[in-house]
Amino acid sequence: MSTSNDTNALTATSGFTELNPDRVIDAVESQGLLSDLRVFALNSYENRVYQFGLEEAEPIVVKFYRPGRWSDAQILEEHQFTQELAEAEIPVIPPWQNPHGETLFFANGYRFAIYPRRGGHAPALDDMENLFQLGRLFGRLHLIGDRQPFAHRPTLNQADFGVRSRELILSGFIPDSLKDAYRTVSSSLLEAVDNAYGSQAVHLLRCHGDAHVGNILCRDEQTWLVDFDDSRMAPAMQDLWMFISGSRDQQQKAMLELIEGYEEFREFPTTELRLIEALRSLRLMHHAAWLAERWQDPAFPKAFPWFNTERFWGEHILSLREQLSVLQEPPLKLPSF
Repeated sequence: MSTSNDTNALTATSGFTELNPDRVIDAVESQGLLSDLRVFALNSYENRVYQFGLEEAEPIVVKFYRPGRWSDAQILEEHQFTQELAEAEIPVIPPWQNPHGETLFFANGYRFAIYPRRGGHAPALDDMENLFQLGRLFGRLHLIGDRQPFAHRPTLNQADFGVRSRELILSGFIPDSLKDAYRTVSSSLLEAVDNAYGSQAVHLLRCHGDAHVGNILCRDEQTWLVDFDDSRMAPAMQDLWMFISGSRDQQQKAMLELIEGYEEFREFPTTELRLIEALRSLRLMHHAAWLAERWQDPAFPKAFPWFNTERFWGEHILSLREQLSVLQEPPLKLPSF
């Protein structure tokens, strides 16, 4: 539940320029939580995230959503998904609820949520036991995620992550000297992605959406999956392909471990092996477009000073060419299938 329906006023807010520690404290204390005045910004760019000290209690994490990115309904759907997963004893961290059962709050034109703090380190992907456990984790998650679709959150597709990203970059971010090269390779790459998807329909389910190791915390033999901000309808492979890298032999060994763990809870979608490099390609294009789209946010030039230089775009084009070459190879095929 949310405490307001005034979405239009919130989405009109310009960036995070007015958000400061005093406003963070005021926002959290509006929910009856008493600050000890310790507020530390955490490493986050899309949203603003703070560790927030409480009097006579463990610190919490407060997340302020980027204005205009998600609707209230989309944010609440993310919250409801994590609550559903937590109720199924899947190790995720749903948002804190106030006494009225609300999880999305409003202050000074911003929307925010509050979370328990969890510490930990990223899993080592060269450890086969870690991959097996990750397979189990996502098998359980997808079993719940496949119960029903999202009603409000978007779908990961070629149009949004590929075509739209390409159009944005060509609209003025890439230097003129490299525009033709980018136009050519990105067009060929998107054609190869379409070929990888093929004419066969891809089954979509509620996914984490951004399952890289930075969103997985391991501590004291417990693994926590955090940050569902990019959760959306997607192929199951979207939550698995980022654990697959290296040589073809290394990829096969890693995938076998993931599958063994995954199939303890849900049948592994082997037909989606063809999507590994297609999804990697879409993320590569989308990431560059994300940086371009956020470049007016003062935090981005400070955090990514190498972006939007001729050297960056030259290396990006080279990465797209390398990815195109990979997509032209046969997809990963495991010996047991």
